[in-house]
Amino acid sequence: MREYPKDRGDGGGMTRRGFLGAGLAASAALATGPALRAAPAVHTGKHGPNVLLIMTDQQHLETISARGCAHVATPGLDGLCGRGTTFRCSYSGHPLCSPGRSSLWTGRMPSETGVVQNGRPIHKSIPNIGQWFRDRTDYETVYVGKWHLPRSFTHTVPGFATLTPGVSGQGNLGDTSTALACEGYLRNRSADRPFLMVASFFQPHDICQWLRLNQSVPPEGRYPSLADALPPLPANFAANAAEADALCRQRDGDEPGKNKGQWTPDHWRYYRWSYYRHIEMVDAEIGRLLAALDATGRTGDTLVVFTSDHGEGLAHHQMVRKNFLYDEAARVPLIVSLPGHVPAGGDDARSLASGVDVVPTVCDYVGIKPPPHQRGRSLRPVLEGKARQASPFVVSEVTSRGALARMVRSPRYKYITYKGDPVEQVFDMQADPGETRNLAGASQAASVLADHRRMLAEWEQRLTPAPGLPAKERWRSA
Repeated sequence: MREYPKDRGDGGGMTRRGFLGAGLAASAALATGPALRAAPAVHTGKHGPNVLLIMTDQQHLETISARGCAHVATPGLDGLCGRGTTFRCSYSGHPLCSPGRSSLWTGRMPSETGVVQNGRPIHKSIPNIGQWFRDRTDYETVYVGKWHLPRSFTHTVPGFATLTPGVSGQGNLGDTSTALACEGYLRNRSADRPFLMVASFFQPHDICQWLRLNQSVPPEGRYPSLADALPPLPANFAANAAEADALCRQRDGDEPGKNKGQWTPDHWRYYRWSYYRHIEMVDAEIGRLLAALDATGRTGDTLVVFTSDHGEGLAHHQMVRKNFLYDEAARVPLIVSLPGHVPAGGDDARSLASGVDVVPTVCDYVGIKPPPHQRGRSLRPVLEGKARQASPFVVSEVTSRGALARMVRSPRYKYITYKGDPVEQVFDMQADPGETRNLAGASQAASVLADHRRMLAEWEQRLTPAPGLPAKERWRSA
């Protein structure tokens, strides 16, 4: 079994060179895109593994066939589950596109990166993983697909050569070009240096457009022939009685709410059925990418991390989309694979994980120190059976229609609070995983509530708000 280093020194300065090899037609973007950087003149330490980071956009955790979802076929992700370990309790740093991505690529919270809303750039004082690798390793760093920091689709991603930016926000078209560009790179790259490649897919985000196109409810329903194939409503379909005002306004402002309750149960079920089809679209492209990794002989020495920027409401609590802190939006898939080091077929339903853990985990396996002020921890000790938890709790932030919300998830409980709103929520995630019974007002949960308030206050004291972040977007303890 190959041993990967625990730490490496600074790789020194780097120069630029062109990409070697003609490539498949889909990799032609390399010929005109930014050049890849050459290795430093002096390389210290052993090569770590290649790194492949795969991201989807807006993927609900429970949408993988191998992990129990009966309503979807996901052979691509099923294969990755079989060769790696799945984390069931993995959370986004902020369940919204740009903020969640800023956490993933920096290991910092959105309130520190300055990306608390969509379309903002990461503050220039904080390096992303590509910039960090370029300055400290001899890795080729390549980015394919959606960026969204600030622009969704761009040929310029700091720290990376970009192969293709996607197709104008349409995952049903752009994800194929993303997968093909990744395949072309893998098949035609020079093997003298390891790579860090990000494959950032857009699906199942197209469900947002589906919601806009299917907002109204026709009297005859949609496609009656599908009636027997529609999945059931979730057990926690009903909205909670006690919620923050901002969350209620969000529900009322989305497509089902705009219809004043006119969505029938079948319309909700048709929405769920359609979402699973979007999952299957992106799974096919992930399967194409993983097959290329196999075909080029790189699976055995490649660390693969699969995750999503945030989840999807999917009719739980009668919510759609994201930007709230119930598990359906805040929890995300996370699968890690490295043959010989990460258990194959592992299914971890206990360990807490977060988007801010990705950067320190990758750096640990590569053998370099992570950027300073990391808010997450390496998952390597958990993956290799040397620790039960990487962190005692994880935190997620939300900026929802002008309201600030915060979540603390400990091994058993979850606490949600909106700044300035008297309604707090505490859920026993073992007894009530659907988050249907708020314990915040129960006397027997008083100590739990106090403990989680303290955890959040201590966490916030460690954060460094992004320079220039307006006071209304700064996080303070309750």
